[in-house]
Amino acid sequence: MGKTCIMKIMERAAGRSVQVGDRVWCKVDLASARDFGGANCVLQFEQEMGRDAKVWDPDKVAFTFDLQAPSHSEKVSNNQKIIREFAKRQGISYLFDINHGIGQHVMLEAGLVKPGNVILGTDSHMNLLGAVGAFATGVGNSDVAAAYIKGISWFRVPETMKIIVKGSFPKGVCMRDLLTKIVGDLGAGGMDYLAVEFVGETIEKASLAERITLCSMITEMSGKVPLIMPNGAVLDWLVERAGEEVLERVKMLSADKNAEYCKVLEYDVSTLEPMASCPDAPDNVKPVREVAGVHVDQVHIGSCSNGRYEDIKAAHDVLMAMGGKVNLDTRVIITPSTTEVQMQCIHEGLVFDFLKAGIVFTNPTCALCTAEHYGALPSGDVGVATNNRNFIGKVGKGSHTYLLSPMSAMATAVNGQITDPRDYLN
Repeated sequence: MGKTCIMKIMERAAGRSVQVGDRVWCKVDLASARDFGGANCVLQFEQEMGRDAKVWDPDKVAFTFDLQAPSHSEKVSNNQKIIREFAKRQGISYLFDINHGIGQHVMLEAGLVKPGNVILGTDSHMNLLGAVGAFATGVGNSDVAAAYIKGISWFRVPETMKIIVKGSFPKGVCMRDLLTKIVGDLGAGGMDYLAVEFVGETIEKASLAERITLCSMITEMSGKVPLIMPNGAVLDWLVERAGEEVLERVKMLSADKNAEYCKVLEYDVSTLEPMASCPDAPDNVKPVREVAGVHVDQVHIGSCSNGRYEDIKAAHDVLMAMGGKVNLDTRVIITPSTTEVQMQCIHEGLVFDFLKAGIVFTNPTCALCTAEHYGALPSGDVGVATNNRNFIGKVGKGSHTYLLSPMSAMATAVNGQITDPRDYLN
């Protein structure tokens, strides 16, 4: 029987043949930590190894300041200082400070992510880097600190699910709606420690932004890692950033035609409609039309799921189609994923239109994925977001959040109530 993508990736990292269920030690290509948790990684490493100890390879260690950037408290500032000083002592050049954006996206843009890479990170959604064929996974601070010592970590080889996607999205419907549909169908445990390969004509034509979106909530289904091997424009983009080695890796690590899968699902997006994750769980999914009319106090567009330029442009298109103004009683915040995305939005004139419409356009961060950022919801308020989680109190105690696509979120922002964007797009 042939090999799946994850089996080939883990064989490369382990230096031996593997089978599903094996426990294997894998070489780590990149160990990353955020400002949230990164200081603990540093302190644990130095407590175990001593302050003068060196990491196994400073060129394979990265820090990203994305959760609280700029810092909003002395505690956060001190933690960031610990990381900065450690990076300087260790000769670590990949320190992406407060002026860069969301870690996974920033490392992608910097060319640090290649198909087949084994990447550890202190972010539970690190696995969205599977959008370019990397085995990235969120781990605890101790796992990252341990990787600093010898550059290895152990894993169990997972089974693989395959999801085949065909068709073209109708107007007003996008990859986020497909993702929400899948989360609703499979539920919070539907991918328990599985790898999942996304294939099919829709995936082959998908942009990098769409692939990131599709991979961004595998964690919400308890999945281990999503995997999409780069092709077309995405492959060209990645080669430009990460080098020609990417081409050979795609050939070497793509799944065999006779690979064995534990489950195969098929979706046709041509019949899909806008979908919503309703309070208070990502898998509480309903069509937007069933919750249309619900009053909304605040809308947030951004996050690692939907903060790319294409996401923000889709929201902008809806805004302009609906008159260019948001509801006076609805607070609206847009957060780009990276500085590169932010500059593109400025260059294309989107930011001027957003500000004129009454929208707050922020610096690039993880922003309102948690209540630890500006814009937290007060008790009793209802929010709409393009984030990947909407657990009760996630962005404010006593508040509730619906998760929508950028298009549905902007239509909601204009009307002040949950709105199907198809009603306003010709």
